[in-house]
Amino acid sequence: MSKLPPLNAVRAFEAAARHISFSKAAEELHVTRGAISRQVALLESWLNRPLFVRGAAQLTLTNVGSNFLTEASAALNRLSFAAEYLRNQETDVVIRLNAPPTFTMRWLMARMPTFLRRHPHIDLRVATYRPTDTIREEEFDVGIRGRWAPLEGVTSIPFIQENIIPVCHPDLLDGRKPLRVDDIANHTLITYSTESYTWPQWLAAMGRPTLAPARILRFDPMYFGLQAAQEGLGLVLLPTFIVVDDLIGGKLCAPFGMQGVRRRHYYVSSQPTSHLSETIGTFSEYLIQEGSTTDQLIQDWSRESGFGPT
Repeated sequence: MSKLPPLNAVRAFEAAARHISFSKAAEELHVTRGAISRQVALLESWLNRPLFVRGAAQLTLTNVGSNFLTEASAALNRLSFAAEYLRNQETDVVIRLNAPPTFTMRWLMARMPTFLRRHPHIDLRVATYRPTDTIREEEFDVGIRGRWAPLEGVTSIPFIQENIIPVCHPDLLDGRKPLRVDDIANHTLITYSTESYTWPQWLAAMGRPTLAPARILRFDPMYFGLQAAQEGLGLVLLPTFIVVDDLIGGKLCAPFGMQGVRRRHYYVSSQPTSHLSETIGTFSEYLIQEGSTTDQLIQDWSRESGFGPT
């Protein structure tokens, strides 16, 4: 077996990189900030590569750190799922689910407890690594993807509408709402690698394809772009269902309303020949119900905000 890095150090790094904060990682792992810092330094020494750039007031990942985060998160997820499987072999049915990370964190996880209480004989194994457009039964039973059309050759069912619009922290509006498109020239635009709708596309839809922002910040994955917007770093294009609670609660706002909105759907997909088809159908029906509730919540928010129907 190849030599492994110190696993406690990998765990500390993964938490620190995910939060972009040693302090928040320390809270999550119930250790001190100094312990996180020492473990990360140990891992950097083991790898002989810097994983973070430590500024006076800001912590950022190096390119090596960003790449290692992807692999470390996947490895820790697989280890967690394997251990949990061994602990719960008495569970009647296991569904292996593969879904995008931000979707899982911001929408799915909040709805899993109700599903599991209603169906105690069903166990969900959720993985967020290496999402693909194929459903390989040797790797997972169900795939959730945001798409413009259903996956071909499989059972692919839409369960929630994705409305992609610009959002930002309310402080960026400086008392004005909504912004004008020309105001983009005075603001920072946030991008992320998995965007299905880019700022050049949005600006083209608004009739200003050559308009340049004051600055562009790039993050990976979507979750970091969302967090950057929550911190007031700029405007980002996000699905409304990912941030609807923040929009309703006033933590984020839609500075252009629904102007330039790009719509597609999230699909739950599986092989039609799966031996779990009945159980997957039960899970799919639950997603459709919850998706409909979220769609209605967004409709209500849009109407009450004066943006009209979505």
